[in-house]
Amino acid sequence: MRKLNFIMAIVLFASFIFSAQAQEYSQVGKLDKKMQNALNEQVNAELYAAYLYLSMAAYFESKSLVGAAHWMRLQAKEETEHAMKFFDYVHNRGDRVILTSIKAPPSNWESPLAVFQDAYLHEQKVTSMINRLAKLASQEEDAATHNFLQFFIEEQVEELASAKLVVDRLTMIGGSAPGLLMIDRQLGEREEE
Repeated sequence: MRKLNFIMAIVLFASFIFSAQAQEYSQVGKLDKKMQNALNEQVNAELYAAYLYLSMAAYFESKSLVGAAHWMRLQAKEETEHAMKFFDYVHNRGDRVILTSIKAPPSNWESPLAVFQDAYLHEQKVTSMINRLAKLASQEEDAATHNFLQFFIEEQVEELASAKLVVDRLTMIGGSAPGLLMIDRQLGEREEE
């Protein structure tokens, strides 16, 4: 009898814990429609970024700058991973991701420097988008989404610094072919994170 009471106590305790967790999730609940739409737009923006970086990789490959192509391929992969984080987050909140068409990225640039300048400008745009999402999450009092976005806010600091460093170095070397090859070799050493 004592064993049965003990088992019943464990079952009651476990059901209490699980119902508390379920209640906590239901308090987070579904996304506000404005937030859901904004996150869906961010999925598209992250996929566009991946597409853009693949186009940049293709440009560099056509110029035999395999290091820069490698760097851009890793950027594309990272942007795809970001898109999937947003995708999964929307799904985990009990909402549906609606995918829209991705516009075609540019495919030609005047120079390697122009490519990295575009990459830097694009990262500035993405930073602005992430900051707007965080502001919306605060306005909507959506603490879970605001917390989720902190990863991306920190990530954008790295993204901007990384692209800016390459822009600065390419600017420094001007039209020097040996300098370009040296930077290309360094870009090829980038490791997957």
